[in-house]
Amino acid sequence: MFDKLFVMSQYITPQLAVSRLAGRLADNESMPGLKDRVVKWFIGRYGVNMNEALEPDTAAYPSFNAFFTRALKPGLRPVDERESALVSPVDGAISQLGQVSNDRVFQAKGQSFSLNELLGGDEERAASFTDGEFATIYLSPKDYHRIHMPLAGTLREMVYVPGKLFSVNPTTAENVPNLFARNERVACLFDTPAGPMALVLVGAMIVGSVETTWAGVVAPGGGKVSESRYDSLKTPIQFEKGEEMGRFRLGSTVIMVMPKGAVKWNANQVAGGTVRMGEAFGDINTGRPETQ
Repeated sequence: MFDKLFVMSQYITPQLAVSRLAGRLADNESMPGLKDRVVKWFIGRYGVNMNEALEPDTAAYPSFNAFFTRALKPGLRPVDERESALVSPVDGAISQLGQVSNDRVFQAKGQSFSLNELLGGDEERAASFTDGEFATIYLSPKDYHRIHMPLAGTLREMVYVPGKLFSVNPTTAENVPNLFARNERVACLFDTPAGPMALVLVGAMIVGSVETTWAGVVAPGGGKVSESRYDSLKTPIQFEKGEEMGRFRLGSTVIMVMPKGAVKWNANQVAGGTVRMGEAFGDINTGRPETQ
């Protein structure tokens, strides 16, 4: 009963207004006393391990979002440097992983969503991933919230897609159809040694915003899909495996999508399991061309 009430409440909550207000409050630097109390409550409530933080003193963070997107001490997330290794882009829990089937991506028991819609509704963009491989990773409040590259890659395109802001926790995923293709999201497309790769940063209830290292905070696009191309730049935007590419300013979900045959997920990476950024998540087929 509680689960049903929780899901129903999200349909009637003014999701965008609540989330934008939460984002502004999380960025506020004018009330350090209140910020300190909220941060300490948050650490106790969710079991945040501040021993891993580069800056363990919570008073040193000027805002809640500065704390939430905190850096880790060097060496705590070693990146698997094997050429064949695709690594986890984040700390989190694996919601689902597997193969895209007839444009549908498995979400939870009885639920799926459209890959085409997830990537902004462009059939040509989605065609690169027909019958491809996907992995969905959920970041809980206690997790490290910076996002890193699973493979070395060159940025080709970024697509902002407006939408709802349902929670993305397991309860909501099991009860809201097409969840990840309904929520606000930022799809980042890269060319990699294993072919094209999509990293989709999915917004959620109370998520203040999504940030990338090349564009900063990705502002809402006024209710319209917004596309930014980077493949004709004189100086390409390139990343090494494990390099930071974005942050969640309050947490959410990352969806990785690869072409058919480009990657084989590791047998020990299964739905319900936990992962840490940098650990091997799968093995890529390095014989694939860089683009399709």
